[in-house]
Amino acid sequence: MNPSIAKKERIISLDIIRGIALFGIMLINIPAYQVVMEGDILPVNSGMNHYVDMLIHILVEKKFFSIFSFLFGIGFYIFTSRAQQRGDKPRWRFVRRLLSLLVLGIIHAIIFWGSILAAYAVIGFLLLPFYRVQISTIKKWLAGFTCVYLIALIMALVIPTMASSMASIGNDTVLVYIMFLAGFLVAKADWPRQIGRLQKQVRWIQIVTLPIVIGFSVWIWIAKQQGVDSVELIISLGTIPTVLFYLATMFLLLENKNIVQLLQPVARVGQMALTNYVAQSFIALAIMSLMGIKFASSSQTVLIASVIFIIQILFSVLWIKFFKMGPLEKVWRLMTYGRKNSTTNRKGAKS
Repeated sequence: MNPSIAKKERIISLDIIRGIALFGIMLINIPAYQVVMEGDILPVNSGMNHYVDMLIHILVEKKFFSIFSFLFGIGFYIFTSRAQQRGDKPRWRFVRRLLSLLVLGIIHAIIFWGSILAAYAVIGFLLLPFYRVQISTIKKWLAGFTCVYLIALIMALVIPTMASSMASIGNDTVLVYIMFLAGFLVAKADWPRQIGRLQKQVRWIQIVTLPIVIGFSVWIWIAKQQGVDSVELIISLGTIPTVLFYLATMFLLLENKNIVQLLQPVARVGQMALTNYVAQSFIALAIMSLMGIKFASSSQTVLIASVIFIIQILFSVLWIKFFKMGPLEKVWRLMTYGRKNSTTNRKGAKS
């Protein structure tokens, strides 16, 4: 591994992870783009589709929107700390940013009911109390939230009659908030810029979580094969250790400058995450309409997601050659700062 990469490249590494997360999110969202009506007959996954579906459940489901949420938490700290450095009001500015995201999310939800943008905006308000809190205090709160979440899942799994009562604690909203807070903590502690120095600790995260990830993978596989009703609970329970393993692995790999250089195009996708996330729903619906697909099978999902990702890589690389940010990022910035204080979109223009 190369020494810790420079500050500018570290931001690129976060964009790479964000781009990868967008691809993973697509694998879950594409089947949901088409609304299922009562009485519709869903196709049964068999043959190759069966195994692809199993792999998506084991390796992808809940993991990549969790990584995306983790990066949102990092972005919260970066945004507010930069606002403070400029002499701005960081909390108020972030509130305006969240309100802007809420508006964009509501508009997107009209088109795609499963959009996470509005939910992110609402949950994001719960980060505000932690802005000036010490790192040690954030660690305690994060540990507390995580323990309560995992205990709720275990109780729902062990005592099925308690599943409904535990649903309000062990749900995806709580998971998103845990990831928000984890990302905020990591950014506040400045760990992403110190991966080179912290390689030993990050490798220990890999070593500890790998057998857990393998164990949950086998458990999910068996549960899916047997048609166990609690498979979603098992997936949820295994999400946090799997995300820790994924993040540790990606951060270590992105200490290698050659890998960072190779994945530069993916970084452009992550740099325009809002634009690309929203665009995915439109492109997927267009592709499925052209192909006459009503309900995408698992194999079709992977194929469509791969095609969209290639399109978005090409578009993002080309766009960033001429502009500093994506089109929706520009709109979001205008809504956050107003036209007077917003940075001009075209590259080379002054703030």
